[in-house]
Amino acid sequence: MQSKSETIAERFVGFDPATLYEAAGLQGMVDPAIRPAWAGARLCGVALTVECPPGDNLMLHHAVAVASPGVIIVARVGEYRLAGCWGEILTAAAQHKGVAGLAVDGAARDIEAISERQFPVFSRGLAIGSCTKERFGQVGGPIRFGGVPVRSGDIIVGDADGIVVVDQDRADEVFQKASARRVKEAWLMEQLAQGKTTIELLGLPQPGSRK
Repeated sequence: MQSKSETIAERFVGFDPATLYEAAGLQGMVDPAIRPAWAGARLCGVALTVECPPGDNLMLHHAVAVASPGVIIVARVGEYRLAGCWGEILTAAAQHKGVAGLAVDGAARDIEAISERQFPVFSRGLAIGSCTKERFGQVGGPIRFGGVPVRSGDIIVGDADGIVVVDQDRADEVFQKASARRVKEAWLMEQLAQGKTTIELLGLPQPGSRK
């Protein structure tokens, strides 16, 4: 039986972040420096937000403990990149809970093992340093992640191009507009195959024309 998080996010499977970003009115693009930690990693799920003090990952352990199947853990660690706040042990624990992936504004580690497990991780980098597990932060509260406000329940979609956050209150609107964009893009591909140019199809200015 699917969890509520899995059901909500299911509609967005197959959409790329760029299409959703444009459908949302150019809103929700996460800092492009937060990248897939291994080739082929993709995110699609509902956010569970976490805030950790830099260099301490105690709250990530708490987040995994309370996570529902299908969530993406979105963690703010103050952009701290000298310690991997997430590794193979947390990955194994997260997979047993059904967590669908991690996005963190700091560093991760054990990426070869995580890649073998096919657990999606997006981060600012990798670091072999270890974190303390002593200081409290919060789980489930609003955070600012990669320049974008994120609340638990927002839709997170990520691939090799980056991550977009879809505000949960606009999910239906963005889904409808993204679906329309996908239909239009398919039509454009058909027209290009017939020899049309992007200049014609998009109505782009010609040299010498006035703007």
